[in-house]
Amino acid sequence: MIVIASSNGSVGIEAAWEILAQGGTALDAVEAATRLVEDNPEDHSVGYGGYPNLLGEVELDASIMDGTSLRAGTVGALRGYRAAISVARHIMDELPHVMLVGEGAERFAAELGYQREQLLTPAAEQTWRAGIEGREMIDWAGVPELVTALLRRSGGLTSDPEHVTGTVNFLAQDRAGRIASAVSTSGWAWKYPGRLGDSPIIGAGNYADDRYGAAACTGWGEAAIRAGTARSVVLYLKLGYSLEDACLEAFRDLVPIMRGTANAMSMVAIDHQGHHYALTTAEERTYVYQADGMAHYAELPRAVFSLE
Repeated sequence: MIVIASSNGSVGIEAAWEILAQGGTALDAVEAATRLVEDNPEDHSVGYGGYPNLLGEVELDASIMDGTSLRAGTVGALRGYRAAISVARHIMDELPHVMLVGEGAERFAAELGYQREQLLTPAAEQTWRAGIEGREMIDWAGVPELVTALLRRSGGLTSDPEHVTGTVNFLAQDRAGRIASAVSTSGWAWKYPGRLGDSPIIGAGNYADDRYGAAACTGWGEAAIRAGTARSVVLYLKLGYSLEDACLEAFRDLVPIMRGTANAMSMVAIDHQGHHYALTTAEERTYVYQADGMAHYAELPRAVFSLE
């Protein structure tokens, strides 16, 4: 058994491990762990308390994948409901679809019985207002082109997405060898309303396959979408690469996209044998994991990949 997560997953990793230790499934473990991060108002990159979009609205993206059946469920631009990962799980389990976004995702969350709430906390609102201070704020109703104009004037707000954003990633393998993955985020702070990153895109920010392994990303989501980064890792594993080499090769695919930018990419990954690896293009990034024989989770530095 193993569970691995981005460093902010330390809030939920013990819950994931308890489920695995009691014979639970990897799917249940990654969902439960992610929910705890979504509930954490101190984490402004995920769920309740997440940083809002350009208009001050918190929009959540999430995805979950079952490596046994390759089923997946995702939500995008979900407003008013913090449990994005559980809504994604219900989409996977109960609907013939993979993804719901915007008002459709909100409607489904309400049908499931989740309570609508204000996700913007005072702390997140303060950061949002500080970012737009001195910039023209008007009534946007009916004039969406003015949102674009403001975004152009405030481009510096999103020039360092690793600073203003983040994501929580969980990967797990249970006693039966089943692998599952989960990703949840509030996306870029000050993002254009309706923007989707890699987190709700299966194959970009999240992918799991019992036969080979799983990977999940955080950072510049547009790059992971363009390179299909999470799926690439699993494909390289399928081709016989070691876990480390599969991750390195997937990051080499990012070089033409990311070289010369200030953006960063990080990833956690496991293979079907329970090995784990974590990689980043930034400095001093960590991840957490727990495996058989460990009484508690450990936090370790990620390997650093140079884009030069």
